[in-house]
Amino acid sequence: MSKKFKIALCQTMVKDDKNYNLNKALEFIEEAAINGANIISLGEMFMCPYRNNAFKEYAEEEESSNTLKSISHIAKKHNVYVVAGSIPEKEEDRYYNTSYVIGKDGNIITKHRKIHLFDIDIKGGVYMKESDTFSSGEDITIFDTEYCKVGIAICYDMRFPEIFRIMVQNDVKLVIVPAAFNNVTGPAHWDIIIRNRAVDNQVYFAAVSPARNYDETYLAYGHSSICNPFGEIIGQLNENEDILYSDIDLEFLDKVREQLPLLKHRRLDIYDIKTKK
Repeated sequence: MSKKFKIALCQTMVKDDKNYNLNKALEFIEEAAINGANIISLGEMFMCPYRNNAFKEYAEEEESSNTLKSISHIAKKHNVYVVAGSIPEKEEDRYYNTSYVIGKDGNIITKHRKIHLFDIDIKGGVYMKESDTFSSGEDITIFDTEYCKVGIAICYDMRFPEIFRIMVQNDVKLVIVPAAFNNVTGPAHWDIIIRNRAVDNQVYFAAVSPARNYDETYLAYGHSSICNPFGEIIGQLNENEDILYSDIDLEFLDKVREQLPLLKHRRLDIYDIKTKK
């Protein structure tokens, strides 16, 4: 098993044009693959504006999704893993905010449906109620690669630490979170949450946002970031369209866990976190 591999976070500009958004995503995936990335992630709602009146219009069913077929093709072409950010998924009469993971062979490995829906009303700030459109997911999502186990969550899920402790208890060493924080919550909490999740669980934590589009009512914060297991942000973009690359060094992760053995020092005789049976 390789102890070092490269990830790429694709921070794309999302417009009110599905074909444009998909083509931009494919272009960025191809560029990242050519530049040696082994795992590539897109941002939350990379093919759809982040607003309730667009979600159903842009939604796709898994079996007939042109977005997934296109990404599967390019993943297989370049022999890379792709975390397909998130898309509005339609299943019968329900809709989900869903992240699909595509393997090197172009097949879907797994999918994560956003567990915690973003329902907020900040006075003088941001109003958003995802539950007006979406149903909640029910599963914590982990997938295997030849490098390590990887955990997937979506945006608001970041704020609930129990998810990530359960991931680490299942040997996850890298967490990838497609996320679209806004211009209020982003400056206040983005870096704090990313660093906290990384240092508390001694994992690499990657959060990938869309770029900021000033033509939209919801302004994404951008600032896609990668934090190492010691709590240091080792790469971060600004609000503009770009690709962020980072080496994931599992020897460094092992060294951090050995020298500061937080996970071994948990008092499981007093407390524990478990998934519901």
